[in-house]
Amino acid sequence: MARHEHVRVAVIGSGFGGLGAAVRLRRDGITDFVVLERADSVGGTWRDNSYPGCACDVPSHLYSFSFAPNPDWPRVFSGQSHIRAYLEHVTDTFGLRPHIRLNHEVLLMRWIADAAHWEIETSRGIITADVVVSATGPLSDPKVPDVPGLDSFPGKVFHSARWDHGYDLRGKRVAVIGTGASAIQIVPAVQPDVARLTLFQRTPPWVLPRADRAISGAERWLHRKVPGTATARRGLLWGIRELQVQAFTKRPNELGLVERVAKANIARAVKDPALRARLTPSYRIGCKRILLSSTYYPALARPNVDVVPSGLAEVRGSTVVGADGTETEVDAIIFGTGFHVTDMPIADRVVGADGITLAEAWKDGMESLRGATAAGFPNWMTVIGPNTGLGNSSMILMIEAQLSYLGDYLRTLGSLGAGAALTPRPAAVEAWNHRVQERMKRTVWNTGGCTSWYLDAGGRNTTIWPGTTTEFRRATRAVDLREYDVVRARTGKPRDKEALR
Repeated sequence: MARHEHVRVAVIGSGFGGLGAAVRLRRDGITDFVVLERADSVGGTWRDNSYPGCACDVPSHLYSFSFAPNPDWPRVFSGQSHIRAYLEHVTDTFGLRPHIRLNHEVLLMRWIADAAHWEIETSRGIITADVVVSATGPLSDPKVPDVPGLDSFPGKVFHSARWDHGYDLRGKRVAVIGTGASAIQIVPAVQPDVARLTLFQRTPPWVLPRADRAISGAERWLHRKVPGTATARRGLLWGIRELQVQAFTKRPNELGLVERVAKANIARAVKDPALRARLTPSYRIGCKRILLSSTYYPALARPNVDVVPSGLAEVRGSTVVGADGTETEVDAIIFGTGFHVTDMPIADRVVGADGITLAEAWKDGMESLRGATAAGFPNWMTVIGPNTGLGNSSMILMIEAQLSYLGDYLRTLGSLGAGAALTPRPAAVEAWNHRVQERMKRTVWNTGGCTSWYLDAGGRNTTIWPGTTTEFRRATRAVDLREYDVVRARTGKPRDKEALR
C-alpha cells in the first residue's frame, strides 16, 4: 500500500478562519500541520472579492485578530486590498508559509476507521491527518441563479466574487442582479463610468449611512506607540455591538427607531417619490443584514440608472427580462447574488464514519455541536460552522472563540493517547441545536418578515448565532467530554460510555 504524507492536523482554507487556526496551532506548540488552499495565494474571501468598491462593513480595529493588532489601518472601514495585505502580514509574522500548500484543492475527505484518521484527496495527491479543521467559510463559493437563456447571452457575464478586471465597463450597458452587500458597493463604484446601469432588485435592503473616514496620522502614531489605545478602541467598538444585540435577539420592536433613521437616509438622497417607494423595505430592519453606504442611494438617483423592482426572470439574446416583464438590452450582466451559505459545497466532499457525506447528513439542515463538530464525523471540525454567524458585529470574534474550542479539543484528544478520536454524541448535537433554535424564534431574523440568506431551504435559520459574542465565547471555552464518544483505531466503536462520565 502506498505511503502518504501524514500530519497531525490538516486545515482547509487560508482566510481568516484557516490562518487563525494555523496561528492557534503554532501557539499551542503543534507544528505538524498543513493548510490546504485551492488558490495560488492566501486571503479567502478577501482574495476572491476584488470588485470595485469592495470594503468591509465592520470597523477595521474590530475586524482583525486580537492577537495581531494593526495600528496602521488607513480608514475606519478598510478596503479589500488592505484587508488582504493584513492577512499576508499575519501569514508572515506567525511563520505560516512553510505549512501552507497553495493550489491544493481538496477533492474528497474520507474517515478511515481502521486507522482513525482522515484520508484527504487533493488536486496534488493524498494526505492523511488525525484531525481536519474545515475553514472554507460561508462566503467562498458564489451562487449564480439558474436563469433561462443565460447561456446564450452574447455579452459578458460574471459574479461579483469572480470579477473580470480585463473587461472594461466604460460606456457599456450593464445589468446588476441583486442588492446585497456586494451590489451596494459595486453600483456607486461603476455608475459614473457606464452608459446605463439597470439594477434588478427582488427585495430592497435597509441601508444606513456609512460613517467612514481616514484614520489620521496622529491616531496611527498613538496606536503604534501606546498599543493599549488600539486595544481600548477595539473594546469600545465591541462593547457597543454587544449592547445592540438585545434588540436583534430579544426585542425586535425596538428597531423601529433605526428604521426611521434609514428612511431619512433614503429621503435625503432620493427625491423621486416613486423610486423612493421602490427602495423602501416593508420588513423589519435587521431581518436581513443592515447594509452601510453613503453613496448607494445617490447613485440610484442618477439619470443613467434604472431600478427594476423584481428579480431577473430570463435572458433573450442581449435582452434581460425582469419578473415584472421589464425588458432591457445590455452588454454585460454582473451577479451580486451571494454565496452557497446553508449548503456548503465542501459538505459534498466529506465522507464520515457511516459512509455518508456531510451533505447527506445535513440534508434536512446543517447541525453541529457548538458550531464546531458534527455527529458521525470524528475529529472533523468547522470554523464558522452552523449558527456561528453574526448579524451586527465582527466574525473575527466568533472565529477566535472557535479557535479556543479547537485548542481545548486537541489538548483533550492528546490526553486520550495515540489512535483516539472524538465524535459528538447525536443527543448532544440535538440538545445544542434545540437550544439555539428555541432562542432563534423571537429574533428579528425569524420574526422580521423577510426571507434572507440566513435561512436554509426548509426555512430554518442555520446561519446566525442568536446571542452575544460573550455568550458564545463562554459556550466554547472548553470541550465537555460528556458530549462526546471516544473511538479508537481498528475498532471504530465507542468506548464504554460510563468511563467518560
